[in-house]
Amino acid sequence: MKMLRPALLASALVLPSTAAFAQAVMTPEDVARIENTGTVAVSGDGEHIAYTRLHYPDVTQGEANGGGRQQLMLAEGPMDATAYLPEDMRVGSIGFTPDSETITFLWTGEDGDRALYGIPVGGGTYRKLGGVADANVTQYGFSPDGSRIYMLVTDALDTQRDEEQEAGFNSVVYEEEQRFNRMFVANAGMEADPAPVQVAVPGYIDSFQIAPSGQWAMITSAPTPLVDDSYTSKRAHILDLASGNITTVETPGKVGDVEISPDSRQLSMIAAVDANDPADTTLHLVDASTGTFRALNAGAAEAAVDAEWMSDGRLASVIHVGAQSRLRFYSDDGDMLREVDPGDLILASVEQGGNRLTVEAHSPEHPNELFLYNNGSFQRWTNHNPWLVNIAMGEQRTYTYTARDGQQIEGVLIEPVGGVPAGGAPLILDVHGGPEAHESNGWVTNYSGPGQVAAGQGYAVFLPNYRGSTGYGTAFSKQHQGNYTDPEFVDLVDAKYALVEEGIADADRVGVTGGSYGGYATGWSSTYYSEEFAAGVMFVGISNQISKVGTGDIPMEMYLVHALEWPWEDWTRWLEISPIYYADRADTPLLIMHGEEDPRVSPTQSVELYRNIKIRRPDTPLRLVTYPGEGHGNALAAARYDYNLRMMRWFDTYLKTGDRDAPLPPARPTLNIQSED
Repeated sequence: MKMLRPALLASALVLPSTAAFAQAVMTPEDVARIENTGTVAVSGDGEHIAYTRLHYPDVTQGEANGGGRQQLMLAEGPMDATAYLPEDMRVGSIGFTPDSETITFLWTGEDGDRALYGIPVGGGTYRKLGGVADANVTQYGFSPDGSRIYMLVTDALDTQRDEEQEAGFNSVVYEEEQRFNRMFVANAGMEADPAPVQVAVPGYIDSFQIAPSGQWAMITSAPTPLVDDSYTSKRAHILDLASGNITTVETPGKVGDVEISPDSRQLSMIAAVDANDPADTTLHLVDASTGTFRALNAGAAEAAVDAEWMSDGRLASVIHVGAQSRLRFYSDDGDMLREVDPGDLILASVEQGGNRLTVEAHSPEHPNELFLYNNGSFQRWTNHNPWLVNIAMGEQRTYTYTARDGQQIEGVLIEPVGGVPAGGAPLILDVHGGPEAHESNGWVTNYSGPGQVAAGQGYAVFLPNYRGSTGYGTAFSKQHQGNYTDPEFVDLVDAKYALVEEGIADADRVGVTGGSYGGYATGWSSTYYSEEFAAGVMFVGISNQISKVGTGDIPMEMYLVHALEWPWEDWTRWLEISPIYYADRADTPLLIMHGEEDPRVSPTQSVELYRNIKIRRPDTPLRLVTYPGEGHGNALAAARYDYNLRMMRWFDTYLKTGDRDAPLPPARPTLNIQSED
């Protein structure tokens, strides 16, 4: 019998007012069943709010393995939402038609093509609104009057290539068989237009929006579909829909969120300030007629995360200041009008319609939920995990320490459930990737982040915003450039010293984990700094900076915003910033995990570190686990659950005990799963 999840109804979503009856602590099985909001859309008249409920199949309860699923919901009020489509319809890119009467979404129908569908707000049957034969729609937009549908679709079907592959000729020419997206326009009506017309666009288009005037479109594109180009060469363009003329916004660095003002005169653009800026965190205004732009918050110790134009011409923006967040309003001239502190909430995104503003936000107590903003306050509209009120959680707060060179470093600290014991707790440093990213003082527990699962087992967890992180201004995020490992990973050791000095951590029981660049930090901490760390769990991490350049898919990105030089300019130096170079120091029990299809950090990086430690320090507890079919992070529910179990088992074996010589835990963790009836 297939397990059913209850719809998000008002009767099931009464917010508990107290956690007085909390008894249990969080487990890996709890992490596997966490749900949250996915994407949000507000109708143009502000009358309707749609969102998706994002969840993974609960493999611990016998549900079939799979990736994240988004179910379409319509929110009618606080804790009052209706499932508008069946749970097994995995939709995306939700929105509304210009008349606000139809909820729109992308879905893969019976023909196997992903196309645009719609369902009336008042209820009824969904129907296909637009698509292109033998192609998948990736984005869509409507003309202001709703008469035309613009669609971004995948490249045309190559029947000859398909026939060759069926005959066994399936060789791949590396980086030469690129597939470019196409843009089409179709007539909107009761039936999907069978003959949409292609619109000429430059390069590889990855997003577009139609201006409210209907005269032009904003598109973002890169020269090729290569990921490195999307990071370093993507630009925004203004496409005249009548003439086809293009005006390019010649930004010098990365481009993020771009939005069109309601009067079609300008754009808001979150972008980098130069080619070496590690992240798109500065908010700009762009003149739509000329492409000229100016920054609104350049140099500020903060990061712009999302922006949305209000119907009255104001610009609402989500700003992260260190580990906290703000909602900020600008005039259409770029003057700051108001800034709102949401308290414990960490704002993640913002959407509006008819001046009705919604945000997605999380906190130390819950993952992303839907909130309605009204005159300085945030009203919660969803509660996807009401059971969390019965989970005892460790106290969570921001924590700031002084690094050895005087730099102030902030992070997020979670104390063990029940408090810190005398002599300090075992401590896990959970190091974020990038490093152009940051940790906020919100929900930090996930399949690869120990968070409250570790706190429930007596660990303290610290998530440092070490140098290179965003949220503290471009100057701070550039401090690691050209200086791999120092000062950025010295900050990790200084975090340990500070937490030990305060009595929070036990100096002999400090471990480290992280993925991607955080995996690099883990590999470095487990080799070069092995005497400081009693256990490590390294995920999709870098171990050899020289071979990383030749095996990953973002060499130019690494050059521009990290290294500022190439390995051949100083081979020795590049070896000396690689964990494999210090394998002879590796006394830290190290669990290494990696997806076998990772294009960003080749799985050979993990094999290199494993092999070097195995040869040079054969007595060090060491294990390498790979995940078939997974990439730069685990996408399927079973692999995510497996990862969490292995991570916690490793720390329980070596970190909690402080015994670096303990035998390896079983190769297969005990799975707490139930068979489907």
